[in-house]
Order: sequence, then structure tokens, then C-alpha cells
Amino acid sequence: MSQEGQFHRLLLDNLSRLRRYARVLVFDASCADDLVQDTLELAWRSWRQWQPGTDVRPWLFSIMHNRHVDGQRRAARGVALPDDALAELAVPPAHERVLLMRDLANALAQLPAEQREVLLLVVVEEMRYQDAAQALGIPVGTVMSRLNRGRERLRQLMDGRGDMEGYD
Repeated sequence: MSQEGQFHRLLLDNLSRLRRYARVLVFDASCADDLVQDTLELAWRSWRQWQPGTDVRPWLFSIMHNRHVDGQRRAARGVALPDDALAELAVPPAHERVLLMRDLANALAQLPAEQREVLLLVVVEEMRYQDAAQALGIPVGTVMSRLNRGRERLRQLMDGRGDMEGYD
């Protein structure tokens, strides 16, 4: 298989991961799809920059992260979970797990974007700290710090202690 064909296969293999990450970044299915499309278009145009034999995920997530940040700067507004997006994420509460997932989505939405991004890459996408740092363009120590603060804040929010004073 050619390098271009191999790269195309890797893009397809990572599509669901990109979609999942985009949905949590922007909390809107349509905007998330646009972000994924922008990411894939830029990756496809720049596929020669990818080093064959290396993990393509940090590179793709870096592209997505940068596209997202650029979009936020242009829009000059923060990431917030609109009420209609929350309703779209909610599933009729059939049992406790569904309620827990809704609470988790709400808690994630309350985290600062920097902590949420690191949590998603390291915990959900199972990226190594070094790869997450590369994707976000930050030092590994910053990844570890944000991950630690994000986990602690998420615990507080899930335990109903989300309004504790002294949190930055």
C-alpha cells in the first residue's frame, strides 16, 4: 500500500475518535462535524508532513485542537453547553447509569477547556502524556498538572461539591 493509501486508512481508522473529541469540545453535533471535516481536510492537504510509522493521533488531535482554538478566537466567545445540546445528549432516564452519564457530561462542560481537553485525550483517547502534549502544543508537565487538576475538579463536581470556594 502506498504511503498516501496508508495515510487515508489511518484517517478513516481515527474518524470516530475525532468525532468524539470534537463533540466534547464544541457540544454541538453540527459544529463538531464541521470541526472534524476541517481537521480531515487540513490533514489530507498536509499528509506529506506526517511521518510514516509514527502514531498519527497526536498530529490529528493537534490539528483539531488548533482549528478549535482558531474558531474560538474568531467567534470571541467561550465554550458553553447550550440547553438544546444538553437535551440532545440526554437519554430518557431508564436507570442510574444514564443519569450518571448525564451528570458526567454536565460536569465535563463545567471544567475549564484546558482541563477538559487533557482529560479527554489522556483518559478517553488513552494517549500518552507526551502525545497529548504534542497534540495541544504544551509541555508534558502542563499536561500532568492539568490532568491532575481536572480529575480533582471532576471528582468535586460529581460528588456535588462543585461550588467549593478556593477553586481557580
